[in-house]
Amino acid sequence: VKDGSVAPIRIGTDDLRDLLGRPLPIEEVADRVDQPGIATGLAVTGAGGDVLFVETALLPGDGEPLLTGQLGDVMKESASLARSLVARVAPEFGAEYPAAKRLHVHFPAGAVPKDGPSAGITMTTALVSLLTNRRVRPEVAMTGEVTLQGRVLPIGGVKQKVLAAHRAGIKEVILPIANEDDLEDVPEDIRNHLTIHLASHISEVLELALEEAEASLAA
Repeated sequence: VKDGSVAPIRIGTDDLRDLLGRPLPIEEVADRVDQPGIATGLAVTGAGGDVLFVETALLPGDGEPLLTGQLGDVMKESASLARSLVARVAPEFGAEYPAAKRLHVHFPAGAVPKDGPSAGITMTTALVSLLTNRRVRPEVAMTGEVTLQGRVLPIGGVKQKVLAAHRAGIKEVILPIANEDDLEDVPEDIRNHLTIHLASHISEVLELALEEAEASLAA
């Protein structure tokens, strides 16, 4: 431009593919949470919020839980805590934690480091799902720390996690009740497309997340 000013650059939706590359495919959550022992969690990475799957299995033998998926120390402690908590609450759901079994917890996407306490309720839910043979509802994702007494504690990154759930087609999100005020940071149009459940105890999480026993056994 002659006067030294810069002409505005107009970018439309048709230009986004060339500028940003092909969009990443949205994984079908229902295809991943298709059997007991798997639950959908929410996490925050360097690129923002993300959906995080937790897979559990019981192996012959005993000892500390086997943890795979490049997990940090805090997440390893959460897995041990989840095992102890589930051993205590399993009878309430008509199940028992097998004494001679070793817990295996796996977080796919093993190339991505993962840490923090916010997967506590997700690991607990996945393990109860495994022991009771009740699938976790595929439309539900969750995030929250859990204590040995079953209390659900607040976590960070609520906005990023809720946005990630919406992008992945999740319909319901379970959050700690102490994070209720953080929902004000989530755009209203996103909140209107989701059902947000606020939980203070793991029993509430399990009631919301697990399918009815008859539905799981009939599949």
